[in-house]
Amino acid sequence: MSRAERLLALIQCLRRHRQPVSGQSLASELGISLRTLYRDIASLQSQGASIDGEPGVGYVLRPGFMLPPLMFSEEELEALMLGSRWVAERADARLGAAARNAIARIGAVLPADLRDTLDSESLLIVGPMPVAAGDTELATIRQQIRSEHKLQIDYRDESERASARIIWPFALAFFERVRVVVAWCELRQAFRHFRTDRIVTLTPLAQRYPKRRAVLMKAWREEEAIRNPPC
Repeated sequence: MSRAERLLALIQCLRRHRQPVSGQSLASELGISLRTLYRDIASLQSQGASIDGEPGVGYVLRPGFMLPPLMFSEEELEALMLGSRWVAERADARLGAAARNAIARIGAVLPADLRDTLDSESLLIVGPMPVAAGDTELATIRQQIRSEHKLQIDYRDESERASARIIWPFALAFFERVRVVVAWCELRQAFRHFRTDRIVTLTPLAQRYPKRRAVLMKAWREEEAIRNPPC
């Protein structure tokens, strides 16, 4: 276990105990020596953790301490790297560039004992890299989703029927070769899914839609669960 992982585990142990817990109990739970535990307690205190107590008495973590944002375990780093590499290779160009920038930014400030995990190529994205249609406007669509604003689109369905829609976009699904906007459609007064490669024109509107994105997502998930119940 790396030092960063050990400190993270120690914080989690302290959070599980509302009453003071002895150093020996903490050391046993973490599988470390008392000397190492005392050293780790001092290290966390120097980083701002409000840990009250002393050897022979017990320790308690006072509320309010937030972990440093880059105190990741090795498995958390592997998850971040795998996801970032998928986005870098399979998402649209702008989101891919953002993923590569994020990887570089994390690597620049990681402790040395975790940097090797970041640089590891042991988790790979395999298979042919697809060229997805309809990626050109994804940045605009994502911006409208983030700001909870409406979109006006001219859409052509699989039967080549054209229609003009005003939609409330709240999610974007990435398939191998297709991107799908999940939205409330004012024309149909229902949730609809729009393939981005079938959007002929797209105009962002300044008008916010009247419901929060989280509310729309919840209602859509509930409707999907009724339509496609689990086996």
